[in-house]
Amino acid sequence: MADFTSALYLGLRHSSGSLRPWDQLTAGKPAALGSSPGAVAVASQLAALLGCERATLVPSTLHLFWDLFTILASERIVIYMDTGAYAIVKWGVERAAAGGTAVRTFRHHDPGAMRAQVQRDARRGLRPVVVRDGLCPACGGPAPIESYLAQVRPYGGYVVLDDTQALGILGQKAKAAAPYGSGGGGSLRWSHIYSPDLIVGSSMAKGFGVPVAVLAGSEKMVRRFEQASSTRIHCSPPSNAVVHAADHALSVNRQQGDHLRLRLWQLVSRFKKGLAEAGLSTHGGDLPVQTWEPSPESSPVGCHNALLQRGISSVLHLARHGFQAQISFLITALHRVQDIDHATDALKDVTQRAISPGFLLEKHYEKSIQF
Repeated sequence: MADFTSALYLGLRHSSGSLRPWDQLTAGKPAALGSSPGAVAVASQLAALLGCERATLVPSTLHLFWDLFTILASERIVIYMDTGAYAIVKWGVERAAAGGTAVRTFRHHDPGAMRAQVQRDARRGLRPVVVRDGLCPACGGPAPIESYLAQVRPYGGYVVLDDTQALGILGQKAKAAAPYGSGGGGSLRWSHIYSPDLIVGSSMAKGFGVPVAVLAGSEKMVRRFEQASSTRIHCSPPSNAVVHAADHALSVNRQQGDHLRLRLWQLVSRFKKGLAEAGLSTHGGDLPVQTWEPSPESSPVGCHNALLQRGISSVLHLARHGFQAQISFLITALHRVQDIDHATDALKDVTQRAISPGFLLEKHYEKSIQF
């Protein structure tokens, strides 16, 4: 079975034998009373990688965004959320909304859609907080960060990015020899932007294969988060095992990261080219998440099952912006060329069968699975 359901984009696995040993898994006390040994050093490495003044480790993006928007809401703010924002970010925004913070949405990747509303709210003394993904896996497009910053700066606001999809993949100085750029620092490095008005929250679980999150930004903002975070009072910090895995991931990234990113780009390009030769296309740009939308004549469930029968495991899910079922292929640096060719050949065959008279059309509601 060729598995296209894993988001370990660079193929990092972190076996126990590859990590520095630890004396105990956790100290058994909340993060507010002390972090795991080595966590500060790892956070410092991440701050430098992302191009921010300071960073701190958090057990997950759920912990991170659960606290962040409540902390920001201690000021008079209004949150503007891109309709394409990831579910976990939305949960954090919803918590702030439950506490009385005004929340507005705007069209995906459309900074101009909120300009007039930002100005009206600013006249009422409300600071704007713009929230969106740094990199959208659905369309493959990077956020227009500078445009958002230009709107919030005059009013003392912030731009909050969930950069999980870009961390470990995008970097600086993209060129033919390094189409994803170098270093893997994410959207800020890719866009050559840094501002104290930017707050970045990212999971390392995808690009770097480590189940831990990082909050990065200005020295002032990160210290404020650490001092006011309620989950740091009531929850444990990342375990020693996770901290050592993060350190290992950063070490591999320094030594092999650019090579792995180039291999990943080559595999994605081969996948897209193979489909294009058959007149098929996917959403996702040049990124590892490639999404195919079955035609109205076919059945997404039937196509997904037919791919399984041909040895291809993919992700069946609902589109972020509606109820159309889609099938996504998550490509990693661990895939072989023959895996890619097998997937494209299978999809070509399934597509041809899906529009033939004898193809079974299965109709039922699918549960949405997000990646």
